[in-house]
Amino acid sequence: MCMVIFAPIFAICAFATCGGYSGHLRVRVECLDRTQSNLSITINFAYPFRLQQVYFKPMLCEGHRQETIFLVGDFSSSAQFFVTVAVFAFLYSLLATVVYIYYQNKYREGNRGPLVDFVVTVLFAFMWLVSSCAWAKALSDVKSATDPTQVLLLISACRRPANTCSASQQPLWSELNTSVVFGFINFILWAGNIWFVFKETGWYKTGQRYPKRSASGRRANGMSQRLCSQSSIDQPGDSFYQHPYRQTSVDQSLESFGQQRYNQVSFNQALGTFLLPQTSLEHPIIISQGDVSSKGLMFVSDT
Repeated sequence: MCMVIFAPIFAICAFATCGGYSGHLRVRVECLDRTQSNLSITINFAYPFRLQQVYFKPMLCEGHRQETIFLVGDFSSSAQFFVTVAVFAFLYSLLATVVYIYYQNKYREGNRGPLVDFVVTVLFAFMWLVSSCAWAKALSDVKSATDPTQVLLLISACRRPANTCSASQQPLWSELNTSVVFGFINFILWAGNIWFVFKETGWYKTGQRYPKRSASGRRANGMSQRLCSQSSIDQPGDSFYQHPYRQTSVDQSLESFGQQRYNQVSFNQALGTFLLPQTSLEHPIIISQGDVSSKGLMFVSDT
């Protein structure tokens, strides 16, 4: 929106303050012979500041002769470059305004419109910077070339001590100073608009669709992948532990079976103690079981 509203306005202000400038200064030359003095010499200059073509005719203070003096310097290239950039920026901003309002669908179709707009915006931002810097330097040189002190040194009569020279009016530079300010404002405006135009291009949308992950995000993702892999490896082994109760029951059955076997063996051993060796009849036999000993008489008949 700032492009639509402010860009044409600041562009108009830039080329109007520079291209429409016209300045002048007045000097006076008082000769020793008052009748030969020239008390009002007006020097006019304007855009495009070809000062080498600006001349004036002061008195020589020798008779009634005059001399033709030209100013020094040609600063038209920087001034015209600045104004040209301002004019084309104004025209393009108007065209962009029409496209934004009435041809928004065509503008976004195929991503060609945003890309062209982005390239042109970057180009104009660069051109505003270059032209503003060049014009600021040229304006400084224009001020030096039209300084009344420098102009009076060009007059032959002013180089003589008997004559008196002075400046009665100096040029006003506020308008040209404003043009330089508007130039840098336009640069800031167009440079700031680069971001908004870039957001409309496919480059920005591609970056939003596939955002770059940070280092911590990559580490977290790698850790989650390793955890998933570990769980997938451990999953087959979990089938062995799906029925812990069944396994415990089997172990208990085996344990009870072993206990029964142990009891059976113990019982057999106990029975073994009751087996009597062959002995003769009517001999007393001592039967012992465990820690308990008992004596008794048992008669065994041989069959």
